[in-house]
Amino acid sequence: MFRLSAQSTRKAVQRLAVQARYQSTSSAAATSMNAKNVSMAAAGVATVGALAYMSMETVDANMAADGLHAPVYPWEHKKNLATFDHAAIRRGYQVYKEVCAACHSLDRIAWRNLIGVSHTEAEVKAMAEEFEYTDGPNDVGDMFQRPGKPSDYMPQPYANEEQARAGNAGAYPPDLSLMIKARHGGADYVFSLLTGYQDPPAGVEIREGLNFNPYFPGGAIGMARVLYDGLVEYEDGTPATTSQMAKDVTIFLSWAAEPEMDERKKMGMKALTMLAILTGLSVYLKRHKWAGLKTRKILYNPPAPKKH
Repeated sequence: MFRLSAQSTRKAVQRLAVQARYQSTSSAAATSMNAKNVSMAAAGVATVGALAYMSMETVDANMAADGLHAPVYPWEHKKNLATFDHAAIRRGYQVYKEVCAACHSLDRIAWRNLIGVSHTEAEVKAMAEEFEYTDGPNDVGDMFQRPGKPSDYMPQPYANEEQARAGNAGAYPPDLSLMIKARHGGADYVFSLLTGYQDPPAGVEIREGLNFNPYFPGGAIGMARVLYDGLVEYEDGTPATTSQMAKDVTIFLSWAAEPEMDERKKMGMKALTMLAILTGLSVYLKRHKWAGLKTRKILYNPPAPKKH
């Protein structure tokens, strides 16, 4: 009797020990799992925060640091299926020639780039011949002056940087070939800058020789306002308002920065069309070739038992 009681007690103790071990193991596993989940969540939050911080632009409430942010305008040539307004490019070149070319160069654009875009070949040849270019040497080793050719690049207003600074109170007029790409905001910034001249607000002092423009970093710009209503006379009769001239010259500079844009969009449409056709043909051939294999039914007919 005592022996049975001892055995039952021993079994009960063993059972309790097993349960306690199981509970401790489960608790440790749960604790480890919770700690792992917490650490993974913390790592994910830290990663997202780091990426957000790295991608976030610096915000500065002081206009003197970056200038007023230009509004976004609905430029037609920025649409996926739209091209440059070539009439606007022609008008924009006229504004550049009569207004901007006195101080700003266009180093990366040759006369021939205008052929078929805004002018005919005869017009481009006539415009190029209006300027004299240094060429040579000739047969006796001397440099000489000759009329311009369509292969020549547009002339610079100044012979060197020192002459440019001397003629602009120490400021160096930048080249406009890639100005749309070089400035944050692109075409929106250039248009806003050309139309944004105004009197400085109360409390803002602009030193002599500078002009207030809220879109220019610092608010003080050396270039004075150059566009006024009726400043140029368009060949096609378009009213030459300040905003119209700013729009046209901005479109011209957008083309100067990306003269291949129209051709690139055309090639892109051709490539997408060919890919769509080839994709449809591939799907058809795949279904045609594999339909028989995928829909076939295999039957097994066991041989009939032989009769003895």
